[in-house]
Amino acid sequence: MPFTGQSHVRLARPSRDLAAAERFWVRGLGLSVLFRAEAGREPGAHDLLMVGLPDASWHLELVQGGDHPVEPRPTDEDLLVLYLDEPVPEEMVERLPAHGGKHVLSPNPYWNEWGVTVEDPDGCRLVLCRRTWANA
Repeated sequence: MPFTGQSHVRLARPSRDLAAAERFWVRGLGLSVLFRAEAGREPGAHDLLMVGLPDASWHLELVQGGDHPVEPRPTDEDLLVLYLDEPVPEEMVERLPAHGGKHVLSPNPYWNEWGVTVEDPDGCRLVLCRRTWANA
């Protein structure tokens, strides 16, 4: 089989402002900067920020600029859901807007009942779910 449940996953998306994205994902949520690169002069180069947890099998890649910059176009249903397996810490709920996030209601009442939804500076939605994946 070419991939397994342990295969690493990269979620990639464009960003308008990598510094704002870093404040939200690193200082707000608590992820680590795993890698960063500034665009060189070669064709196709762009600024890059990878964030995640060092021991996780996934990370979020944010890109900006380059020869063909792409504007983020998230919808209300483009979600990154983190299952916390416990109540969402109030400190985290307060810290995310202080670092560029915006609390929003989800059009799906499930996420309003079981978690907190926050838009990042690019308008992409993060759901912090208090449930476990097994019973979600």
